Amino acid sequence: MSLSLENLTCNCDHGSTDEEKYALIGQMIDAYKDKEGSLIQVLHAAQEIYGYLPLELQKFIALRMNKPLSEVNGVVSFYSFFSTKERGEHTIHVCMGTACYVRGAQKLVEALEDKLGVAVGEVTPDKKFTLDVARCIGACGLAPAVMVDNDVHRQVQPSGIDAMLKQY
Repeated sequence: MSLSLENLTCNCDHGSTDEEKYALIGQMIDAYKDKEGSLIQVLHAAQEIYGYLPLELQKFIALRMNKPLSEVNGVVSFYSFFSTKERGEHTIHVCMGTACYVRGAQKLVEALEDKLGVAVGEVTPDKKFTLDVARCIGACGLAPAVMVDNDVHRQVQPSGIDAMLKQY
């Protein structure tokens, strides 16, 4: 049996209460807590449901899975996929690898900060976007590259930011 949200109703929208989200996460944990190696999968599911993994949620997961908080937090802090801060509906990663940097990635970061009204690592007030940078997204030939969720945008210039954001 694979770990899946298929049989559970996702409460990912912003209208769900924390109690509803915790209940859904609790169901997921109860179904898989005794399966070897399920912690990462449970954390992925919890982040999908809750949006991020704050310390209180990590404590809840540790308690329900009968694991030390240090183990849960160690996994969360080790893998860059996991976030301990609230995220926007869409995550923007500006590649700061060498090729992207020399082709103007820093100007893209500054233009996005100005356009969105947030600094790197922050969420827009409408919770639509999180702005981040990445060391390298592996699209050097497309530099400067920006990744929004799983979509890679090539040769992005500050003048093209509005058109890119409009898609989301």
